[in-house]
Amino acid sequence: MRRTPAWAVAATCVMAAALLCVGAVAHLVDLVQHGPHPYGCAPTWLNLYWTSLAVLDPLAAVLLLGGRRRGADLACLIMVTDVAANWYAVYGIQHSGLLAEPGLQRITAFALYVVAVAPFLRKHLAA
Repeated sequence: MRRTPAWAVAATCVMAAALLCVGAVAHLVDLVQHGPHPYGCAPTWLNLYWTSLAVLDPLAAVLLLGGRRRGADLACLIMVTDVAANWYAVYGIQHSGLLAEPGLQRITAFALYVVAVAPFLRKHLAA
């Protein structure tokens, strides 16, 4: 892993940063269109968490693009908690499941990707 080409590390960071920005835009659009409580069926704490991702997602993206380990760490924290929040919303609030929710499938896949590549990235990123 130490001999991994710089382009592979950079490409991985760019891809993760781009997908984090997609999430940030989605949360920002929801906030602008629907106000401070954009997810009507969700409790206030969940609305606050998802709304905070409009700031946290791009922060992680900027840190990753800047070659910082904190970006990989923040991306992991965001994705693990976002998956937990979305699974709670799907199963606990909507009484649905993974197979019926493509959005949950995408978020889960991205979270698995981020958690899988983070240890690899951390070895190549600055403190």
